[in-house]
Amino acid sequence: MQEIILEPKLFFFQNIQSFIDSFKPTDNDFIITNRFIFEPNMSNMGIRSTVLYQENFGSGEPSDEMIDKILIEFRKIHPKRLFAIGGGTIIDIAKVLCVSGSDSVNTLFDKSPLLSKYCELIIVPTTCGTGSEMTNISIINRIKEGTKMGLISPAMFADYAVLVPEFLKNLPFRIFASSSIDALIHASESALSPKATSFTKLFSYKAVEMILNGYIAIRSKGADARSFFLSDFLTASNFAGIAFGTAGCGAVHALSYPLGGTYHVPHGESNYVFFTNILRFYQKMKNRDEIKDLNICMSSILKCSTLDVYDELDLLLSNILPYKKLHEYCVTKEDLSVFTDTVVKSQQRLLQNSFVIPTYNQIYEIYSNLF
Repeated sequence: MQEIILEPKLFFFQNIQSFIDSFKPTDNDFIITNRFIFEPNMSNMGIRSTVLYQENFGSGEPSDEMIDKILIEFRKIHPKRLFAIGGGTIIDIAKVLCVSGSDSVNTLFDKSPLLSKYCELIIVPTTCGTGSEMTNISIINRIKEGTKMGLISPAMFADYAVLVPEFLKNLPFRIFASSSIDALIHASESALSPKATSFTKLFSYKAVEMILNGYIAIRSKGADARSFFLSDFLTASNFAGIAFGTAGCGAVHALSYPLGGTYHVPHGESNYVFFTNILRFYQKMKNRDEIKDLNICMSSILKCSTLDVYDELDLLLSNILPYKKLHEYCVTKEDLSVFTDTVVKSQQRLLQNSFVIPTYNQIYEIYSNLF
């Protein structure tokens, strides 16, 4: 049994200039990013690489249609190196670009996992939630399928993952909140996964600790306090990425994908809708050592009893990001059975990583409870 997967070479630079000085992007390289990231941070650094702004090809999280448009431009360059500098959308797109060859996105799903890499991939996350700089999966909204699905291949690992806390300093608080909650969920789900190992749990539990302690400081001192913890949140996100890269994520992600895919709710926020409700479901169905260990970890940080840990967690998270029910995202009652069908049909990869694999009726009940 493989205990942990650590494929990309990991680098850390305190500031952007040090990263550029070390990696030296050239005119043979391609950068995919966002204008709001590149122009204020790197436009005056003499970078000669071709720069593509994702937002010129569509808004929101990556879809098959958006990536196919970007591929037309990418194939004109045939770069030696591909730099992905951005959040989860940028990273997911870049992983597809580096293995695309002449294929469309939907064709790649048919060929996975036997894909080849056509250029070196360097991933630089600019949020503190994705962790996917360490993984070989890209989450794509398949428009005709009506849900998000994961494209997975060993060829989609980055060659280099680069952490630069300076990229986070101007991150809007709501994006910081949803992305860091996503990292907390990655850490929690991977800790409970049947594929978790003693090695992955080291990363899972440390990530939980770092994120919750940061949230407690923010609750006490205000939103600006996050500036003192940017390295911690970025590192915690990376730790969670290492953990779920081996152990996987489970029912929280599986149930959130139809919400995100249908109503374009940001990934971290859509996961947040289901997080503690599914932890409660797990505990009710199988109150074993794994869930007890996670509850003890969280309750010691939150300074409460394990009986109150989910209530205290809800209170803390609501200070970071206001919670919404499904109907507040325009979900209808008719959607609940459609969402359930979609999860059962297309998210078995994730459900198999769940601490408890929910049945069809249990999935529908969770959706109904959160409506």
